[in-house]
Amino acid sequence: MMRALSLVLIASATLLAACGGTKMDVGQMTAAQPVDLQTAGQISSAPQTEYRIGVGDKLSLRVFQVPDLSFDSLTVDTSGDIQMPLIGAVRATGLTSGELSAAVAERLSSQYLRNPQVTVTVTEAASQKITVDGAVTKPGVYTMRGTTSLLQAVAMAEGPSRVADLTKVAVFRTIDGQRSVALFDLAAIRQGRAEDPRVLGDDVIVVDTSRMSANMRELLNALPALSIFRPF
Repeated sequence: MMRALSLVLIASATLLAACGGTKMDVGQMTAAQPVDLQTAGQISSAPQTEYRIGVGDKLSLRVFQVPDLSFDSLTVDTSGDIQMPLIGAVRATGLTSGELSAAVAERLSSQYLRNPQVTVTVTEAASQKITVDGAVTKPGVYTMRGTTSLLQAVAMAEGPSRVADLTKVAVFRTIDGQRSVALFDLAAIRQGRAEDPRVLGDDVIVVDTSRMSANMRELLNALPALSIFRPF
């Protein structure tokens, strides 16, 4: 069993590394040469990634009780900054909303305000690509704007095919440089029995994992829990 799992880990990592932003050919997933499981690394839990601000995103920024420094719409410019009165350009790309809030508050407190309370919200995310593959009507790469859920992402591909098994839908994602995967029950989500998770740019969504190669199915079946991203 240990040897079989090591085969799966290496095959999966090699094949999925090329998936970011392009359509994944599920049918071509095959085994690679076996290696020791200690070299491949143990499967362990990984947190979901917070959205990080990018160029073109629209933000709402509020400084408590300071209307002149509060804005309904700030656009992240091509340099990755937002422009604000008093403090000028503030780097925004690569930060979460909370991190940008702290950065703006620090700049304001250094010269102008005492203990400013700053709140940043992403009101509209710039276009990002996701891949929807497997048993869907129109597999392909799709553009999403703003917050998009798993159900909405599958709907972009005109929904699952009639014979799709919706109980195992895989979402592949890169978290802190590590390729990770989670399984979701799309049927339960549709019925309101499970939360509809948010998908992120560069996610690869595969509907009906029974249509994947035997090696990939073995990897997914080895996951101890659903709806939790785990590296491989």
